[in-house]
Amino acid sequence: MSETPPPPVPDRLYGRRRGHPLRARQQRLLEQTLPRLALDPTDPLGSFSAPPRELWLEVGFGGGEHALAQIAANPEAGLIAAEVFENGICSLLSRLVPEGGEATAPLPPNLRLWTEDARRLLRELPEGSLSRLFLLFPDPWPKARHAKRRFVHPSILPVLARALRPGGEWRIATDDPTYQAWVAEVMEGQDLFTRSLFTESRPEGWPGTRYEAKALREGRQPLYWIWRRQG
Repeated sequence: MSETPPPPVPDRLYGRRRGHPLRARQQRLLEQTLPRLALDPTDPLGSFSAPPRELWLEVGFGGGEHALAQIAANPEAGLIAAEVFENGICSLLSRLVPEGGEATAPLPPNLRLWTEDARRLLRELPEGSLSRLFLLFPDPWPKARHAKRRFVHPSILPVLARALRPGGEWRIATDDPTYQAWVAEVMEGQDLFTRSLFTESRPEGWPGTRYEAKALREGRQPLYWIWRRQG
């Protein structure tokens, strides 16, 4: 990589925010349930009803399978689940509350949602506040001219490193060959993170997602990394 720092990637969302029109139930989830899971990025621990022992972030939670599995298995950790696609947000919320309970049904105490650009969140979080970061099957933006749209990017690495505590984990998974090569290239040219795991098999304690299942059905091989923030 060039010694000249890459230009910063602007906090601009290129993906969709909405797919098919929202149904009445989905609209209620966004209006009544989502605000109950709001996050203050300047005081993330204080956003939880009981401050968690550690703070995790999932960037782009899709349908929410991984996020919900993590909060169930790790009640001591507070998970911030970030997603901008409204239909995905509704998918997760619909699993949390029954029909008619959008405004009143109990919600997981260790989950908060962020529905804006995750890069903005990472810049606003207190330094060293995260102990784990998940990036699972992100949009690959496979065309070379769209490389700046990829979340894994040289210009975002210092932002991630600031938000992660020393020794904190960054977990990445992708089934896209272009993105796999891109991750290898970007991470080869940096000194903020050290690779602690690289495998073709999903590690133990790493819940699956619908995107992983689809990739395997269609014959694509996911790759999994764990990178640790250097101290």
